[in-house]
Amino acid sequence: MSSNVVKGNQSNSPIIIWLIMVCSMVVLMIVVGGITRLTGSGLSMVDWRPIMGVLPPISEVEWNTVFLAYQQFPEYQQINKNITLEEFKGIFYWEYGHRVLGRLIGLVFFLPFLAFVVMGKVKGSLAIKLSIGLVLGGLQGLMGWYMVMSGLVDIPRVSHYRLAAHLLLAMLILCYLCWLIFELREKQSRVFCSPLFSKLVYGLAGASVLQILYGAFTAGSRAGYGYNTYPLMNESWIAEAVFYLDPWWLNLFENTATIQFMHRWLGALVLLLALAVLFVSYLDDALKDLRKYTMTLMVVISAQFLLGVFTLVQVVPIGLASMHQFGACVLLIALVRTLYIVKTSR
Repeated sequence: MSSNVVKGNQSNSPIIIWLIMVCSMVVLMIVVGGITRLTGSGLSMVDWRPIMGVLPPISEVEWNTVFLAYQQFPEYQQINKNITLEEFKGIFYWEYGHRVLGRLIGLVFFLPFLAFVVMGKVKGSLAIKLSIGLVLGGLQGLMGWYMVMSGLVDIPRVSHYRLAAHLLLAMLILCYLCWLIFELREKQSRVFCSPLFSKLVYGLAGASVLQILYGAFTAGSRAGYGYNTYPLMNESWIAEAVFYLDPWWLNLFENTATIQFMHRWLGALVLLLALAVLFVSYLDDALKDLRKYTMTLMVVISAQFLLGVFTLVQVVPIGLASMHQFGACVLLIALVRTLYIVKTSR
């Protein structure tokens, strides 16, 4: 494969290493965000101070002040009425860590970016592309607070629509930065891709995005805590509750049974499409240079599918659910790599 690729300028190496570091932190951010949700910690910080607030409460007086502020909101009043200050600290630190990590990612992106611009290593179209990444990061911070706000009124649960937007934007940032890394590493790919193979890869990408969307809906609506059997939904292939709401299309967005149904079978569709991509790459000798990518996709998607099933039947334990969220990030990186090869093929 290496003989078929024209390598990028070696002077890009520091930028590539920097972007890989940022991508790694974004993946960590996504996993920590998932744990924050699973531990019920996301509504423990009831104010947003994007610049200040880096230091957590230290003294007993500061902790009592923060705890008192938390008590003014629905989560405490309706769910955690009996929570102690020590228990509150446990959920507070997850959300605090999530927010501080977001600030840290911003600094790790912005300061080296500024330094590279000053040194003349980043200019022209690359400067524009990296500026777009910076803007996306800022929007992600705003989206995070917009999501949290939905759980601070009336019902103490964030909107699953806003959670989905928050997660998908994080995934978009990860994919965008990975694409930039591939552009910096390789000026031009000379791998042959047949029309059928390209269409299958694009179809796999579309199905994967839809699957991640329904994964976010499943997480936000807590749909994974019902029908904890596989492949049947308890004793049926399609639970009666899947068609409960009227009009029918409302089930796709508001009915937890339908949301879980979509997530489990979109997962099967993604797996079948990955198998088709792998099969086509081995069927045509002209695609032999792509086989390591299609095999990687197949392994990653198979592992992610199995993780999803185990997470469901074990009723969403934090460890498995976190691995499943990490697996989604790995899947996207492998998919973006394959998409890049297809997009730049001859």
